[in-house]
Order: sequence, then C-alpha cells, then structure tokens
Amino acid sequence: MRPPEEYAELRAGAPLARITLPSGRTAWLITRYEHVRRFLGNRDVSTNRLHPNFPFYLPLSRKLVEDVNASLMSLDPPEHTVLTRMVIPEFTHKRTQRLRPRVQEIVDEHITAMLDGDRPTDLVRALGRPVTSQVICEVIGVPYHDREIFDSTSEVMARRDSTSDERYQADATLRDYLGDLVAARVKEAEQPGAVPGDHLIGRMIAKNRDARVLRQEDIAALCLALLSAGHETTANVISLGTVLLLENPEQLAAILADPARTPAAVEEILRHTSITDPSGLRVALADIEVGDMTVKKGDAVVVSTAAANWDDSVFAQPEKLDFDRDGPQQLAFGHGIHRCIAQNLARVELEVVFSTLFARVPGLRLAAGVEELSFKEGALLYGVHTLPVTW
Repeated sequence: MRPPEEYAELRAGAPLARITLPSGRTAWLITRYEHVRRFLGNRDVSTNRLHPNFPFYLPLSRKLVEDVNASLMSLDPPEHTVLTRMVIPEFTHKRTQRLRPRVQEIVDEHITAMLDGDRPTDLVRALGRPVTSQVICEVIGVPYHDREIFDSTSEVMARRDSTSDERYQADATLRDYLGDLVAARVKEAEQPGAVPGDHLIGRMIAKNRDARVLRQEDIAALCLALLSAGHETTANVISLGTVLLLENPEQLAAILADPARTPAAVEEILRHTSITDPSGLRVALADIEVGDMTVKKGDAVVVSTAAANWDDSVFAQPEKLDFDRDGPQQLAFGHGIHRCIAQNLARVELEVVFSTLFARVPGLRLAAGVEELSFKEGALLYGVHTLPVTW
C-alpha cells in the first residue's frame, strides 16, 4: 500500500525523467511535490486528448478518444470555464454539507444490512461500492437500480489489461444509457407545469433553459465523468482506509475518542493511499521550467500525485499514518483548474463512513492477513478487489 520505490529515486534525481508509457508514447514524468503542484497549476498546459502528443497511458481507439475528449476533464478554457461555472454550485462545501444527513442515512442502512448478514463479509460489496454508488446516483439523478450498468463499465475502464475494443464498448454502453436518461429528463421537464428534478441533471436542464450553452450530449458527458469517477475512486479509498485504520489502532482510537479529528484523518488517508496514478496527463502549450530543466512546447508530461504525496522533503516519514501531520495540502484530488470537482462530496462520504463504521462495529477486524489481500496492481485506480472483514 505504497507508491513504487522507484519514485523516491526519481525524486532524488532530476526534476524530469523520460519515460515510455504502456501505450508506447514517451513523456516527461514529474514526481516532486513542488514541481507537480506548480505544473498542474500552470495555465499553459492542456488536457486536450486530440493533441497529437497527448500522453495516453494506454492505447485507445480514435473514436473513444473523441468521445472522452468531450468530458469536463479533457476540456481546456474557455470551454472548460463555461461548463465548470455551471457545475461548481453543485459541489460547493455548503451544498455538500447539506447532503451529509442523507449520506449518513445511506451509510447507516448499509451497515445495518451488513450487521444482519453473514460473517465474514466483503466490505467492498457490503459498504464501499453500494454507499458511493447510491450517493452519486442520487446526486446526479440516476436510478440506483441501474447501478450494475456503471459498476460493470467502470470496472472495465479502470483495468489496465482491458483492450481498446472493450474500453470502447464499455464507454459506449454507459454513454448511450446516460444519453437516453438525459433525453427522457428533458422531455419530462418540457411538459406543461413540469419542474425539473432536484438533482444535477434537473438543475443542468433548468440552467440551460436560460444559458443555452449545453447540448443534451454535453450534460450526458458530464454525468458520465462524474459517475465514472464519483463512486469507484471513493469506494477504493473506503477499503484501503479501513485497512490503514485497522493496521494503525492508535490512530483509529484517536478519531473514536475525538470525532472532530475525522476530517484531518480523511486528508491523511487520502494522502497515504493516493489511489490514482498516473493522475495528470498533460501537453505543454509553451516552454515551462521545472526545477532547473525545461519542458518544451508540445512535450507530453505525466505528473504523479502519488509520488508527490510521498515526497519526504514535504511529508516527513510519508509511510507513517499521522493524523497530526502539518504542512501543505495533499494532492490526491489534483491541483489547478482540473482538480476533482466533486472533492467536497468525497470528503463527506469518507468522513461519515469512517466515523460511523468503527463506532457501530467496534470489534471490526480483518478476516485475512494484509499479505493475503488481492490488491488492484493492474488497475488505473488502486484498491483491493475484496476486503474480508468480521467482528
């Protein structure tokens, strides 16, 4: 449960390292915290997947690239700015805090079901995935009973060994589903006297009546990005965070004794796990200095927030889980204009899960040794396939 040891060697060497990605493309790799943060915050970098030098981590079909490029994470200003301004109000700190009681209800329901079930159980399927799936479904306006569609497609997209055809089919399946759903919501909202639903799709439809800047496919693409990233990532942090807490009982005792420390614990768990790696794929739009070296205009760049979050010049003893850690903010959500837009929602989910799970199940323990767990070594999102627990 730590980044590759080679990252430490790269951080100690040159600011930029030349790498060849599994796709066969070459790029510069940035691993130091200071450089990663500064580069991600630079406006002279692009996430445009259609750029000829874009550093795809895996080989993708041209059609899939074109589809993916329509999403928020692939847009550059000014298109990115227009869409972000419409979406940001959905995920402000204030709005996501108002969701906390509902998140609490969802977490309690799934923990109750887990306690009423058999032991041992798989925490991934009993709590991690269902909680995050249900929350993001309700926020976006997707029927929860359709979760199997995006659960299965997200799994295909997250595996490194999925073929280009498999990725395209998974993307197309989910894109078609969301396109039909948005079209149905638009049709409902156009009925006389109809009020758009109290969810992201409904509010995007209502806003678009006035702004007229989004097509139905734009709303569907936004939902796809949020749905794909909004449950699998947080579910993996729930599983890995549970392992970390059980393996560090003194830290677990600290938040049980003082629940007000849970937000700090979540930040440290996010730093420690850093499940998304590589996390920043960019192309330089101008010459950019990185330390004493220069990324030339048109160069492909990969930044590793996992390496940055374990930079021992910034985080002393990075391998140690320390809820009293001072210093700069962890970069698990990225940095700059493409920082995870749903980060506040993820924090609420993680805070509620960790504060509730161990309070309601004080005897929770792993039903297998850590060395026996099957980690997602071959996935784009790090985690565990299953997490057997008992109490």
